[in-house]
Amino acid sequence: MPPTPLITYSNVRKRFPGPAGAVVAVDDVSLEIAEGEFLAIVGGSGSGKTTLLRLTNRLIEADSGTIRIAGEDINGIDPVGLRRRIGNVFQSGALFPHMTVAANIGITPKLLGTPASEIAARVDDLLDLVQLDRKAHRDRLPDALSGGQRQRVGVARALAARPRIVLMDEPFGALDPLTRDTLGSDYRALHEKLALTTVMITHDITEALLLADRIAVMRSGRLVEVGTPTELAGSREPYVSELMTTPRRQAARLKALLPESGAA
Repeated sequence: MPPTPLITYSNVRKRFPGPAGAVVAVDDVSLEIAEGEFLAIVGGSGSGKTTLLRLTNRLIEADSGTIRIAGEDINGIDPVGLRRRIGNVFQSGALFPHMTVAANIGITPKLLGTPASEIAARVDDLLDLVQLDRKAHRDRLPDALSGGQRQRVGVARALAARPRIVLMDEPFGALDPLTRDTLGSDYRALHEKLALTTVMITHDITEALLLADRIAVMRSGRLVEVGTPTELAGSREPYVSELMTTPRRQAARLKALLPESGAA
């Protein structure tokens, strides 16, 4: 018998008021995410992917349907407590500008009542984990960091309270290509090392293919298809096939432009 999914969305709907009437942002979405899975959610602007992520930790409330974490309906969980159990990584880190790196990382354990000595040790461990030198970065303010360093601090902050689940909203989108590639690979390694369950929003299908175990494709609020990169590569769904043309075209162009290693 398969294990109970860690996150389950059942017939979830969310609408927002608009000048021409209600806008359906998430339309009858049902999805299961296994413990330890890395799921990427892709789709264009207005597809509902960020709304679905925000519903997961009750930053906004669903109009109908059910979201469960470890079998528990999140509507029965205090929203603040729920958010402190889930790690969140936002675009550009979203660090508190007036707080040092150490204070940013330690804020959730502090709110949970963790002793200061334990927080200090946890901050040091997390700086090591995200490959930032303790002495050089611990007391800096976010403005003194590069974009990649800020995002590493953002990842450390998300992990500070030892969550089982990490939600990521376009976490690497604002970075230069080299930093983005490095940070994506480093986070994937952390995901595996810490046995996390990760849900990542991205508009970049290539990034999703490279990092995720499975990819959920959304369009106009609906879940179009879910599958592994191999499964999506063979999809007959027109929108998914269209999405897959970009990485295929890029791969073909790169193969033509970059000769094989050692080629004459």
